[in-house]
Amino acid sequence: MTNPDILIVGAGHNGLVTAAYLAKAGRKVLVLEQRATAGGQLAGATLASGAVVPCLHPAGQLRPAIVKELDLARHGLATGAADAAYVSALPDGGSLRLVASANDAATIEAIRRLSPHDAARWPEFVGFMDRAAAFLDAAYSTTMPRLPKVELRADGLPLASLALKLRRMGGKDMFRVMRSLSMSAAEFTEEWFESEPLNAALAGVAIHGVTLGSMSAGTGFTLIHNWLNRGGLAHRTVAGGPQSLTDALLQAVRMNGGEVRTGAGVAQILVEHQRVIGVRLASGEEIKAATVVSSADPRRTLLGLVGAPELPPEFVWQTQSIRMRGSVAKLFVQTDGHHGLPAGTIAIAPTLKYLERAYDATKYGQLSPNPYLEVTTSGAEVAIHFQFATYALRSGDWNSMRPELEKSATATLAQHFPSFGGSVQSVQSVTPVDLEQSWSLTEGDLNHGQLILDQIFFMRPLPGWSNHRTPIDGLHLCGSGLHGGGGISGTPGRNAARILLRA
Repeated sequence: MTNPDILIVGAGHNGLVTAAYLAKAGRKVLVLEQRATAGGQLAGATLASGAVVPCLHPAGQLRPAIVKELDLARHGLATGAADAAYVSALPDGGSLRLVASANDAATIEAIRRLSPHDAARWPEFVGFMDRAAAFLDAAYSTTMPRLPKVELRADGLPLASLALKLRRMGGKDMFRVMRSLSMSAAEFTEEWFESEPLNAALAGVAIHGVTLGSMSAGTGFTLIHNWLNRGGLAHRTVAGGPQSLTDALLQAVRMNGGEVRTGAGVAQILVEHQRVIGVRLASGEEIKAATVVSSADPRRTLLGLVGAPELPPEFVWQTQSIRMRGSVAKLFVQTDGHHGLPAGTIAIAPTLKYLERAYDATKYGQLSPNPYLEVTTSGAEVAIHFQFATYALRSGDWNSMRPELEKSATATLAQHFPSFGGSVQSVQSVTPVDLEQSWSLTEGDLNHGQLILDQIFFMRPLPGWSNHRTPIDGLHLCGSGLHGGGGISGTPGRNAARILLRA
């Protein structure tokens, strides 16, 4: 493609969503991806050691509106994933099997064995969570105003519509939603249920992917956030897995005239007189365009690809202050097939205190000796999500800590599923440093910025810059570090495209 209208930096799912919308609207879009394959976190990678590992997420779902508007089913995306089981290991060696349905008889009976009171409240809880997630989805689809610079025509009507949706939930639910956003997962779940194992199982979902404990303020919000992205408690898989999302998005971009170039890493975003003029690739090639959209994290984009000299000093300070603090590791285990793990999403989250103590290790720059794990299986292959593995180790480095990480993960899982230990044939781990080096995730943060109370809604990625724009004219952001981001949804990419098309 020559003379593109818009350049998009990064072919992760948000970058591809933005590209697909813009290409469908007739724009000449060129996507530039530094790696050999598109997909971002939905694609595998070759680590510095030479080891090849699969994608970082066992499943992912784009928001239904994106699937419909981009006609991704026509481009090969399978839909209609069934609700899956969420299995939490209990302290006594048993397990609690949950399905995020108000009327699932097996789930209600499993809860009743712990507490008849909790079994009676489960349908009401599921109904509330579905309504709260629907409101959060509406909030994510609403462009946040650049406070305090509110434009009544552009911002007033969408915000008024959002407020009306909140009010229509009814006084009781509206109050609950607003309170829950700042509550800890422990406080939130204990208002609903009396059973510790049930509360801990729900808190595991709340802390998934964030550097927060079960007693941290704001994990009520992250519980609703993850419930929205998953469509409940467990990961829902579709035919073709996460790769099918990438394939469908690539097809949507290309069928509408867009182009995706892999192996084309952007080394610098070119700026002249506070306006973007294009990019320079690592090869030295320069590509000119009046609009550049970056799906990389805000800090990497603004301080790494643009550079502090091109930005206002206060804005540079704010960008430096974005908290990443990644604390997630991934392990891919090959077994002999006799691992004894049930199907679905398995959580090692026996008690609320267990989860909080697992998080405590990050405060001191340590690897959690008793980690929170979330596990999925695919035949003989087992994928382990490990928390907490802090990016910033106080002593040692991740090359020397890798064996301890692998030992801690496999031993913890074997404590609850004894057959697993003897089935292990090989383990390949991905540390927070690997996430930064191989997936370009600053500090190993999967969310491009922690989902904490002062980094959400109109404060994401920065206060006063929540509308995808930057101080550089023509430079926009569309990655997970923007409002609506965190996890696999595509919402930031859709929002960025809508802003560009309106402009």
